[in-house]
Amino acid sequence: MRFNLPNLLTLLRIALIPVFVLMFYLPFRWAHVATAAIFGLAALTDWADGYLARRLEQLSAFGAFLDPVADKLMVATALVLLVDVNPTSFNGFFMAVPAVVIVGREIAISALREWMASVGERARVAVSIIGKVKTTVQMIALLLLLYREPLAGLSTADVGLLLLYLAAGLTLWSGLIYLRAAWPHLTANETPGTGP
Repeated sequence: MRFNLPNLLTLLRIALIPVFVLMFYLPFRWAHVATAAIFGLAALTDWADGYLARRLEQLSAFGAFLDPVADKLMVATALVLLVDVNPTSFNGFFMAVPAVVIVGREIAISALREWMASVGERARVAVSIIGKVKTTVQMIALLLLLYREPLAGLSTADVGLLLLYLAAGLTLWSGLIYLRAAWPHLTANETPGTGP
């Protein structure tokens, strides 16, 4: 494994997670702004590592494995922290619903991709344009929810939650696209009465 610049950016994104968690719980007025800044930096490295890997022709198996892992770790961490802010309130319920949808879909699609790779059909469940739009909306939503301060007279919490529900809807849509593409392979050679 070579530690090229794209891979180092991916590793930086993972290294930022404990800093992100610590900052989220610090009892200072500016902590939420710093938390949002860390998340924004992580989102930028997500874009930059893929761009640089292609631009510098430094694509690697390690990077292809680690990049989506880093993305999912950061997003799942942000969702857990946001649900934890008000775990028993009605707002907590409204935050938990899209969080469960997004995390549950990521687990299911990761398992689906792993299985499809094992049967030589990984390309059928490659990232789609809907998946990329979902990721963009999701990152903006989480950034607004973490920031918490009003912007141009708008509540970032309200706009962020609305966008998070949009991201959850896109998550389900893209998940169904991947499942539809994989369905012929999932149901091939089935015989009645057989289990996994």
